Amino acid sequence: MPSELSIRNMRAGYASQIVLRDLSLEVERGSLTALIGPNGHGKTTLLRAISGLVRPRAGEIHLAGRRIDGLRPEAIVANGVVHVPQGDLLFPEMTVLENLRMGSYLPAAARHERQRLDEVFALLPKLRDRRHQIASTLSGGERRMVGIGRGLMASGRILMLDEPSLGLAPIVIEQIYEVLAALRRTGLSVILVEENAMRAAGIADRVHLLDHGRLIWAGAGAELAGRPELLETYLGA
Repeated sequence: MPSELSIRNMRAGYASQIVLRDLSLEVERGSLTALIGPNGHGKTTLLRAISGLVRPRAGEIHLAGRRIDGLRPEAIVANGVVHVPQGDLLFPEMTVLENLRMGSYLPAAARHERQRLDEVFALLPKLRDRRHQIASTLSGGERRMVGIGRGLMASGRILMLDEPSLGLAPIVIEQIYEVLAALRRTGLSVILVEENAMRAAGIADRVHLLDHGRLIWAGAGAELAGRPELLETYLGA
């Protein structure tokens, strides 16, 4: 299967601090790829570097064969990279519908806004019921769903989700993972950062383990359970 995203020998960080160190990985088109590892070891920085919020200091990032590192964040979005960060980061005084429509502000996405809304409501039917509700009055799980839905409205090539289940009740996490499973079936390329390694491995086509900004291990999701030394050493499991 061809690569949707290719990262080669990337170094990135903040000020004088290097976080990602000569990191290389591939994301296959139509796959769900999980990034796992200890907190503070580069997963969020990797997403931020891909989306242009952190400028890589070395290496290359290619999306569908086109080099995107060095582009401004808005240009990277226009090329098809959609980043849903930790938390919901909604516009609290806007309705659910207004928040969703903010995801289709680029001309290419705006042309298909009605179709994408129908698709988002089919995937997340509770949002249709809540479409006129003010975002600040939603539950934490509902806000997280709106954040995912807004990302889908951008009609991107690849959707990056940074810990979408963080801080949610177990029953809501189940709902989030049902959505992730449905996204996987659509053929959309997804990168998932998740603190629960085995939960992520259970749904991912491929898992990448990061430690101190380096890629320590990569394999199929089903393989992780058979590597207890990785779970104990890097994930405390």
